[in-house]
Amino acid sequence: MNIVFFSHPVFLGSISTQRYAKWLVDGMSARGHQVQLWIPEPQCFNIPGPANFKKWMGYIDQYVLFPRRVRKLIKEQPKDTLYVLTDHSLGIWVPLIRDYNHIVHCHDFLAQFSAMGLIPENRNSWSGRKYQEMIRKGFLSAKNFISISEKTRDDLHILLGHRPAVSEMVYNGLVQSCKPSESPAEALSSLAAETGIELKNGYLLHVGGNQWNKNRKGVIEIYSKWRVKFTNQKPLLMIGPEPDDVIKKAHASSAYRDDIHFLVNKADSFVMLAYQAASAFLFPSIAEGFGWPIAEAMSSGTPVLTTDEAPMTEVAGGAALFIDRRPSDERKAEAWATDAAKVLEKLLSYSPEERSGLIAKGLKNVKRFDSNITIEKIEKIYLAVAGNAAKHVSLNLNSDVSA
Repeated sequence: MNIVFFSHPVFLGSISTQRYAKWLVDGMSARGHQVQLWIPEPQCFNIPGPANFKKWMGYIDQYVLFPRRVRKLIKEQPKDTLYVLTDHSLGIWVPLIRDYNHIVHCHDFLAQFSAMGLIPENRNSWSGRKYQEMIRKGFLSAKNFISISEKTRDDLHILLGHRPAVSEMVYNGLVQSCKPSESPAEALSSLAAETGIELKNGYLLHVGGNQWNKNRKGVIEIYSKWRVKFTNQKPLLMIGPEPDDVIKKAHASSAYRDDIHFLVNKADSFVMLAYQAASAFLFPSIAEGFGWPIAEAMSSGTPVLTTDEAPMTEVAGGAALFIDRRPSDERKAEAWATDAAKVLEKLLSYSPEERSGLIAKGLKNVKRFDSNITIEKIEKIYLAVAGNAAKHVSLNLNSDVSA
């Protein structure tokens, strides 16, 4: 099978989506398929200028120059080539491939629902709304889709207003080497030595960016309430980018700010070590497409506290403790943090037997996210679409999970 993948341009810095595209490319190449990766080149973007100017130059690269190149390249491809958008937010390019065998990978529709005014926590500018409208208009004309969670697939059907010819769900596969430490005490000691932070009594961990849905502010709110109400003094480690102004303000307002540590732009190996040694992993996300860190923490042998809403509940299964979603009404946030702190204390107060039982559930749960099984399912869908045999087919993918 000849497969052409489309991905975000490197100059945009979309690391997670680029990593996903590379995983697909490598996975299909390893299975013997002929694979190409088409991405816009930074011809106009490289022209010197201020950030706003470069952003618009990047749009020219993506939506003027790149489509011209694609039209020429398509003429050179075999007729049965499968064209794959590795992210639905590349929807503006759908008109280039919709008359050929194609499929669109869907991650989350948070930007779409925000632009439609349906997410009060994230308001969009006029230009942002128009941009998302263009993306939506593009992917709505596609016929075949793969979603990374049932939540994402349900949202896709809402946006489409119908069930498309192919709409399959395949959970993400873990691509990082996550496993429990053979010596948790050693892992804790190594992390303490590397960070210079006193960790002898353990620590709480959060991994995520500054995006509104990651709820770093809420993590700090939960931690601060927990410290007020309970005697435990474990520090909080927050791995991710440099905190933005909202997060800095929340940090500055916490009476326990000296015990909240931002660990910025750490290597994957550091993140894996941090998962292994943590007393608990906090992931009170407001919304997700999947929720990679939940699976990564569980596969590292760390108990998880997360939000009691899909897709977090999908990924966590029955192997985590759950809290309510942080309310959009700021007047209710304090009560939310207080309730969440109580659940956190419950988790940290587990007996060794209870803790081991929860960890064992987590390790069993994440077997669903085996990368080899995931890529096999995706290949099965690709072959069906490329062979024009998937117009109304049910692939019964979920029956393969235990294989």
